[in-house]
Amino acid sequence: MKQPFALVIEDDADLSTIFAAALHAAEFDTEIVSDGSSAIERLSASQPALVVLDLHLPNTSGKDILAHICANDRLADTRVILATADALLAESLRGDADLVLLKPISFHQLRDLASRLRPRRGELL
Repeated sequence: MKQPFALVIEDDADLSTIFAAALHAAEFDTEIVSDGSSAIERLSASQPALVVLDLHLPNTSGKDILAHICANDRLADTRVILATADALLAESLRGDADLVLLKPISFHQLRDLASRLRPRRGELL
């Protein structure tokens, strides 16, 4: 059975590796994108079940990426976890995301929460 696809959008290489490993442990196929422009391109070519999104990224902000996801009907079923150290910005975007996690985020925390957001059988994106 095919696993749902998750996109990690994070510019910190160490964190993106941890996040991708946590999503893999939650039974997602994962891909890492490290800048905002590449994230917009990848979102235009894919339909992830889950996006883990940092808000402070090079080239295009996470806030703009979140707006892109919310405005795109094709991505309406994509679940979004904001992963940021910017509590004020995260709070202002809470209504547009499924979860807001403040860094530091543990492997186990992300794995467990992502597991809860996994599409059920037959709902794969």
